[in-house]
Amino acid sequence: MRPMNVAVVDVGSNTIRLLVGARADGRMVEVAAGRRVVGLGADVERVGAISVPKLAETVECVAGFVDEARCADAELIEVVVASPGRQARNSAQLIHLLSRATELEARVLTREEEARLAFEGALAGAVRRGAVAVCDVGGGSTQVAVGSVEHGPVWLRSIDLGSLRLSARILHSDPPGKKEVAALRSEARAAVAALTPPVPGGAVAVGGTARALRKLVGPSLGPGELRHAFDLLRRTPAAELGRRFGIASWRARALPAGTAIVASLQSLLGVPLDVGRGGLREGVVLDLLDRLPLPAVQAGGR
Repeated sequence: MRPMNVAVVDVGSNTIRLLVGARADGRMVEVAAGRRVVGLGADVERVGAISVPKLAETVECVAGFVDEARCADAELIEVVVASPGRQARNSAQLIHLLSRATELEARVLTREEEARLAFEGALAGAVRRGAVAVCDVGGGSTQVAVGSVEHGPVWLRSIDLGSLRLSARILHSDPPGKKEVAALRSEARAAVAALTPPVPGGAVAVGGTARALRKLVGPSLGPGELRHAFDLLRRTPAAELGRRFGIASWRARALPAGTAIVASLQSLLGVPLDVGRGGLREGVVLDLLDRLPLPAVQAGGR
């Protein structure tokens, strides 16, 4: 029997992404994917709401991704809005427009949902024992979850600080100066200071900042690797960073801020962060796959 496909369209602070997935041999596999940079978080940080042009661009993009998911025979499709839905004054308008354009019930993820889904997507199929933390540094917010592969997350938190929001507040130079880097690190430390997570035996970092840092310093983000990343970021303009390491220009500009948040989380948790490959979208797809009806032969017990 052909595997049944499901799909998620994830509306983030900077990027809108599509993931179509299926289950094969007991694991989730990617069927199709897409991404488009729209930049809702810049509007939210600047004026507190999403502008009319950005609303129109978002609706057009999401509707197109939903059409792609339907062409990929997705049985279930979900449109989820991350931090822009929680932070923008006109998020209800965004949800209404998306729901009407796609004929689906678009919804805003709660802080806890976003942290849980990132945890489940990051650790799907992983072989890890004991407590593990998953840190998802996005453009507009940061999620932290601690739990285990066997029992799932038991501690979920989210802070309203992401790489784009922090960058917009502080960065004016390219590359950033010593004082700007110090200010980034100070604000990131203040944002995570109230978090008191259980002590994990290991940790995973997911999201665009983590993926970019892997290109700069490797797959494990400990104190030494993060110091090396800051050294690179302080002496390398964003355009050159993008050319040398294959990082999108907007990501390179926001990377000093994202690195400051990752470094604060690493210090808080006290263990290196392994850069993961899954995350929020994979978590949503896994949830959708669990909602699919069992194949008739399995449902009938034969």
